[in-house]
Amino acid sequence: MKQSTLIRLSPWLFTIGLLVIWEVVVRAFNIPTFFLPPPTAIAQAFVDYSGPIARNSWITLETTMIGFGLAVGFGMLLGLLVGWSRAIYAGLYPLMIGFNAIPKVAVVPILVLWFGIGFVPAVLTAFLISFFPIVVNVATGLATIEPELEDVLKALGASKLDIMRKVGIPRSLPYFFGSLKVAITLAFVGSVISESVASNYGIGNLMLQAQAQFQVPLIFAGLVALAIEGIAMYAAMAFLESRMTGWAQRSGFAQN
Repeated sequence: MKQSTLIRLSPWLFTIGLLVIWEVVVRAFNIPTFFLPPPTAIAQAFVDYSGPIARNSWITLETTMIGFGLAVGFGMLLGLLVGWSRAIYAGLYPLMIGFNAIPKVAVVPILVLWFGIGFVPAVLTAFLISFFPIVVNVATGLATIEPELEDVLKALGASKLDIMRKVGIPRSLPYFFGSLKVAITLAFVGSVISESVASNYGIGNLMLQAQAQFQVPLIFAGLVALAIEGIAMYAAMAFLESRMTGWAQRSGFAQN
């Protein structure tokens, strides 16, 4: 088997192997389903609750993508602002670090107080938890401009805006598109946190209801549904990165 074929098949082989080991261990040690359901029980939960899982998965995906879209727009603009000036960087960066250190589950009650239970808190939580990596990476990309290069460009008559537009922004693109892969997974975390606390819809709420009814296979089915959505969106961001910044990738690992 060629190495390239093996690399393409390795995710499926590892996943199938993990599921087989999981099933064998649960059956061999007679682990109760309410403690750790086997993959076959989780698959049966997918079949039995296919409608609610599909409906709530779509709601979670919708809220996540809206929050992620807001994070991309706001994070890119704020990253450009932070990277524009060392003074702005020094002033805003500590505030952003402090805000990012706050657990977002602690912010959800405030969002509920302001906007009520439902769609808006989930979108805002996804936004709040995912915009920070975008800001940091865009600002880092702009900060990689060598001072010597800036001096040469200024000596040639380039303005600060010209340097930012023709050198800084193109140089920050690999950082920006790389940050999207991190941000999209965090956006799912934010959506599910809010759905578990302050929503009547979404995978987070479905898992909470399943927990109350001790339907452990359904809880795991919700986790699997989230994993599938997360992997799909991560793959989409990785594809976008490879298409937009392929010139900056020096090895096959850069696309992963």
